[in-house]
Amino acid sequence: MKVEEVTITKAIIDDFFEKLKGAVESDVCIVGAGPSGLVAARYLAEKGLKVSLFERKLSIGGGIWGGGMMFNRVVVQKEALGVLEDAGVDYRQYDENHYICDAIELSSALTYRAVKAGAKFFNLVNVEDVIIKSRRVCGLVVNWYPVEMCNLSVDPLAISCKAVIDATGHDASVCNIVARKTGKLTIRGEKSMWAEKAEEAVVKHTSKVYPGLYVTGMSVAAVFGLPRMGPIFGGMLLSGKKVAEIVSSALL
Repeated sequence: MKVEEVTITKAIIDDFFEKLKGAVESDVCIVGAGPSGLVAARYLAEKGLKVSLFERKLSIGGGIWGGGMMFNRVVVQKEALGVLEDAGVDYRQYDENHYICDAIELSSALTYRAVKAGAKFFNLVNVEDVIIKSRRVCGLVVNWYPVEMCNLSVDPLAISCKAVIDATGHDASVCNIVARKTGKLTIRGEKSMWAEKAEEAVVKHTSKVYPGLYVTGMSVAAVFGLPRMGPIFGGMLLSGKKVAEIVSSALL
């Protein structure tokens, strides 16, 4: 078996930079690879849109992996079973309206489906700013997350797109950037836990919050001042599906 170190290095560099160059001009940029971001990426890519997903952490899946308090099980309600079935995730009924599945299977399946649909993933990438032209978000300013961690003075690169989806969870980091830079978006901050109200409200308020900028998942709660829901994921999955429908309707 002939294996050569420099050839391995060239293969990694060549293939990655082809992917990166292809993402510089995207249809949709999703920030955050948690449950809602993964679901949105899959459904948007299946519509034929060019989707790039940026996650600042090494791992993909957001809060899915830990389930509730590091018990790697995920609870969803009946209304979200269709998303599980679309992803091929097995689940078991717990009671009349609560169903449970394996957190590792869910995260892996959502990631796999998004990748196979054509979404391009970039982990360890931080979104430090947005591009706004003619009062519309039309791109992202990105850098390697370790640059931020080490507080290095390294200039970022730019990605253009037709729509940005903030799927960063509790931080709503993209929306916070737009709020600071424009003064035209109010971030109310998420409230204390109330699972029943939060699950319905997060899906209901999934929407466009500024021209070119859409919000999904727990970012919705942060922007609109909704309760947090704790370790139930049905609302996250349904919010990701809804934002994909909203964005695809706007772009196609």
